[in-house]
Amino acid sequence: MSTFIVRHLTAADIVPFRSLLAVMGEAFDERDTYTRAQPDHAYLQKLLGGPHFIALAALENGAVIGGLAAYELPKFEQARSEIYIYDLAVAAAHRRKGVATALIETLKDIGAKRGAYVIYVQADPPDAPAVALYGKLGTREDVLHFDIAVNADRD
Repeated sequence: MSTFIVRHLTAADIVPFRSLLAVMGEAFDERDTYTRAQPDHAYLQKLLGGPHFIALAALENGAVIGGLAAYELPKFEQARSEIYIYDLAVAAAHRRKGVATALIETLKDIGAKRGAYVIYVQADPPDAPAVALYGKLGTREDVLHFDIAVNADRD
């Protein structure tokens, strides 16, 4: 049986956050994206200490075995917020042991304390394990996703 804890990372947790990035890079098979050009210490302290970014790490015997990165989005039409899970990953050797569910349950507690009314996440249809996990925990909505380029050439 796997024994792990879930910890909300703060500005003091740069080392475990960098370990989480390595776990994500391995899990998503995008090592370079997550490890090659990581932000500097000051950037990560500001991110982890900021009011709208949430990083959770699952640790077993002090080692990061999974985690998630989420953003709290303050709403404008009502005094409430919603939380978007941007990335969630669990190391291959620790999957199917309740780690992802524990991460989301912890995020639900954080969301409740912050007054969020919903947590949402997107999953690509070919990623059957993610679709099954999120389907077990929430209501499915079929939406379209569009990437809109920024105006990098504008002065």
